[in-house]
Amino acid sequence: KLDPGLIMEQVKVQIAVANAQELLQRMTDKCFRKCIGKPGGALDNSEQVRTGGRSGDPRVCSLGLPLRLCVPQKCIAMCMDRYMDSWNTVSRAYNSRLQRERANM
Repeated sequence: KLDPGLIMEQVKVQIAVANAQELLQRMTDKCFRKCIGKPGGALDNSEQVRTGGRSGDPRVCSLGLPLRLCVPQKCIAMCMDRYMDSWNTVSRAYNSRLQRERANM
């Protein structure tokens, strides 16, 4: 006989894996678009990064940092760090709100 608790745990694990895969895909897509101006054969210092940022200033990259900090590897790493920090902040706020609403039921 199938254990309903075990089935629920397996479903939760599958949902968590799917969410992690979606997060990684979105983060990769977003950071690649922000950091890579003209893709070439390798992500090295000669690769061009997107410039301008929100201000349109050509001395900064798409993350708003000085160009010297925006070689593709650094840009992508910093973008992913920021994305994960933002994701974690939103997740904590969402979970906190869920807990408060459950307590008020």
